[in-house]
Amino acid sequence: MASGSQLILLVIAISICGLLFAAYLAKWVLKFSTGSQTMQNISNAIKEGAEAFLRRQNRTILLLAAAFAVILFLGYGVIRSHRDFDPVGTSLELAGWITFSFVMGALCSVIAGYVGMWVSIRSNIRTATAALSSLNDALRIALRGGAVSGLLVVAMSLLGVGGLFFLVENFSTVESTRIPLLIVGYGFGASFVALFAQLGGGIYTKAADVGADLVGKVEAGIPEDDPRNPAVIADLVGDNVGDCAGRGADLFESTAAENIGAMILGATLAQAAQSASLPFAAGIIGVMMFPLVARAFGIIACIVGIVSVKMDREEKMDPMQALNRGYYVAVVLAMIAFGVATRWLLHTPSAPDAWWHFFLCGIVGVLTSVAFVYITQYYTEYKYRPVQSIAEASKTGPATNIIAGVGVGFECTAAPAVVMGAALLISYYLGVSSGLPKAGLFGTAVATMGMLATAAYILAMDTFGPITDNAGGIIEMSQAPEEVRKKTDRLDAVGNTTKALTKGYAIGSAALAAFLLFQAYMDEVIQYAGLGVGYHFQVDLSKPVVFVGGLIGAALVFLFSSLAIRAVGQAAQSIIAEVRRQYAKLPRVNDIIQFPADFKPEYGTCVDIVTKAALRKMVAPGLLVVLTPIVVGILFKVFITQSDTLISAEAVASLLMVGTIAGILTALFLNNSGGAWDNAKKYIEAGAHGGKYLTDAEGQKTKNPTHGAAVVGDTVGDPFKDTAGPSLHVLIKLLSTITLVLAPLFI
Repeated sequence: MASGSQLILLVIAISICGLLFAAYLAKWVLKFSTGSQTMQNISNAIKEGAEAFLRRQNRTILLLAAAFAVILFLGYGVIRSHRDFDPVGTSLELAGWITFSFVMGALCSVIAGYVGMWVSIRSNIRTATAALSSLNDALRIALRGGAVSGLLVVAMSLLGVGGLFFLVENFSTVESTRIPLLIVGYGFGASFVALFAQLGGGIYTKAADVGADLVGKVEAGIPEDDPRNPAVIADLVGDNVGDCAGRGADLFESTAAENIGAMILGATLAQAAQSASLPFAAGIIGVMMFPLVARAFGIIACIVGIVSVKMDREEKMDPMQALNRGYYVAVVLAMIAFGVATRWLLHTPSAPDAWWHFFLCGIVGVLTSVAFVYITQYYTEYKYRPVQSIAEASKTGPATNIIAGVGVGFECTAAPAVVMGAALLISYYLGVSSGLPKAGLFGTAVATMGMLATAAYILAMDTFGPITDNAGGIIEMSQAPEEVRKKTDRLDAVGNTTKALTKGYAIGSAALAAFLLFQAYMDEVIQYAGLGVGYHFQVDLSKPVVFVGGLIGAALVFLFSSLAIRAVGQAAQSIIAEVRRQYAKLPRVNDIIQFPADFKPEYGTCVDIVTKAALRKMVAPGLLVVLTPIVVGILFKVFITQSDTLISAEAVASLLMVGTIAGILTALFLNNSGGAWDNAKKYIEAGAHGGKYLTDAEGQKTKNPTHGAAVVGDTVGDPFKDTAGPSLHVLIKLLSTITLVLAPLFI
């Protein structure tokens, strides 16, 4: 039987191997050619814009994190008095460890996001150059460039949790089962950074995109990524800071928070089993280490999946098929490794069949992720009825397009809700049927682990999207031959699909992780209140105080979404005004601008406008989410009575529970309606309903009003699917991690 120290060292070793392999992939990508001087000039403009924005954004985020770290330390070390049942001997020691873990979580998230984007903005030109000669090379460069981000995020998340556990174990006298209570700040630090990164990146990318589309496509009648569009560089920069850095931060905090939450539930399960004379063969520490060991094995599976991706020699294979093959390789290997870890660490001689119940819970998690992928495909790809119905509605104008899109958005919440409900119930009762006490909730935690087992590969596929999008933009702007553009269009189409699918995966994993973290919060309240493992903490919505907490949680979701969408709209107005200013004096025929051969747009002005707007407007909605549960938890302490000492913690639990449910459904609505609007536009651009242009009786080209209506719908959906929706994934988990960290202050 391996000791806790040996297991931690195994986890740290595999995490370091993951980081070294990410470095190898970065070196492999960077050895490829950067193409012509024209291509390099375009790539450099994207690179400079993305790096400048991320530097300014990270500076703002780290200043906010530093201020919050001080508040956290004062709250635990000065304001809250020490209790006998605290995990450590003094308030200052408790404050020190929680604040340190918060700072480490924030720093690791920033580093992982920055380095991942640093590689992706250097992969785009290499993908574009490779496409001049080989689609297979372009595919592999884009995926491996994205895999650097994927492996960095998962390995650093795991290394952070494992490293903190090792430090606390060796430099503190705290009991091992209570160490997760001291490192919960790591998940909160990651969530804190993720919210602002996703918000800032989302506002940037969609303000630029909306401005570029409405003036470029609708008013000027020029193609996407046309070099004559002043907002095109800002749009391409936005793909990186929103889709790459933002989503990386999102999945970083998912894995970090889920690891810690599962460790807390694992400790509860192992202690309850030992009390019932059903001890695990690997001991209590073995069960606590299971989430980290399983995640480490998942890194190895994802590495094998990534290197197995390649196309056939003739390059006739659909690139999506090659990516799917790599994904299935990663899934199969991850599940085999998951089975090994389950048998090794969750076996108990007194209940010899219990371990495979947990293994089946992991399988449920994997099947849930696959189900989310197919549901997202159905609602966002133009091969299916929902998107086609929006395109059909565009024939009668923008209003009917928007009505149809809203209808699809509301419809698409039902199937995922059923799938999530089924996953939670099946995994819960599989855990219960194992015969171990407290195993039902741990079963849901194992299902979440199963869903996140291939997170590194999923994030590689997600980052593949902005890399191929940028590569297509570089090819378009450098006026490369048409056959090369067709190659990058194939990759770009696949990239759009992978981005949509990973949003579905992200909200599914956020939902399961939020339930896991909610249970961890309940366990933590019981521990900090000194009520013992056998106490059952109930959340009773029939109590007015608890009901009001839930009402505030639901309202928070809608107010946050409003602020995020409004921020995009206001920034986009500035971009539209600037692009119109640059086009104001150009001649027009049939309302289509006739560009002189020497026209040169001012790209830098648009980049500057959207950078300032995104950084300014990300702060208010971010602070709203961080402060609301704190204010509720502290203010509602006035309702504490002798007969109801946990009423404030119960109100926060209600806020968390109802806010999570409202957030999941709203995010599904925003993500899928936005994706459906986007692909309805692409469906028409592919030739449906007359295509982009019509030809009049005199043979002259005119704008197709059906396409114009679809572009309006697409721009309405842009802040839905790329700003508010993805930010809600983070909000759901931030509510969980902030309540997990601050639970002692609500008691």
